[in-house]
Amino acid sequence: MTTTADRDAFRAALRARAAEPPGPGTAGGAAPPAWAWHLVTVLHELLPTDVADDWVDRLHTVLTEHRVPRGLNAVHRWQADTVLPLLARTSHARDNAAVTVLSDLHTSAGRGAPAGRDAWRAALAPVLLRLHDAAYDRTSAYTQSHTGARDFALANGYSAADADAYGHEYAHLSNEVNARAFAQSHALALGEALSVAYATDGDRAYAQTWPGAQARAVVRACAGSAPTDGAAAAAAAAVGLADGLLTALRPRG
Repeated sequence: MTTTADRDAFRAALRARAAEPPGPGTAGGAAPPAWAWHLVTVLHELLPTDVADDWVDRLHTVLTEHRVPRGLNAVHRWQADTVLPLLARTSHARDNAAVTVLSDLHTSAGRGAPAGRDAWRAALAPVLLRLHDAAYDRTSAYTQSHTGARDFALANGYSAADADAYGHEYAHLSNEVNARAFAQSHALALGEALSVAYATDGDRAYAQTWPGAQARAVVRACAGSAPTDGAAAAAAAAVGLADGLLTALRPRG
């Protein structure tokens, strides 16, 4: 039986983003697995302050009442029911067939029939490319590229107007190239690591893919695809991811 002190210690550990989960006594006799701890510390940070503490209390209750099972059943449920539906909405008028294929693999794995490594790798590649392309911060990258190129031009005798034009031209040409390289490198590295974790039902292998960083990418992708208020879209995505994880951590039925 946990106490108020246990709950407070659990909340404090999340706020401090402790590298390790709190002691077993704070969560019903079993500390959450490493992958879950990596994930919930990031989700807690991403949540709006007015809902974060309530979510932590609900998370603590779930962990107290239900031991997180070994393996990745909860991860597959979370991906199929929460993460991929969010990702499907990050780009308008795009074919979601690849998202559907990956979602089907997660659904099957969540029911005890995981696919092999090659199937996971093939299904993950296009979705990860889409995720990290949408998550790339084009606005900040453009600004940095423009500033650097403009300053270089000024240092080499360009007039202010010509230097500014040169900066914009360079930023325009480099931005999509950099976004593509960013997406491809992340998709390649993550696709291989995730395919191993999913095919072997390896919770430790999944923890080593830094699931919290992947959650950040989903939130950034939602913010970047928002037609108007990116901050509101990011907050809504964080809440959706966090609430969806609580559902996935509970037993079915």
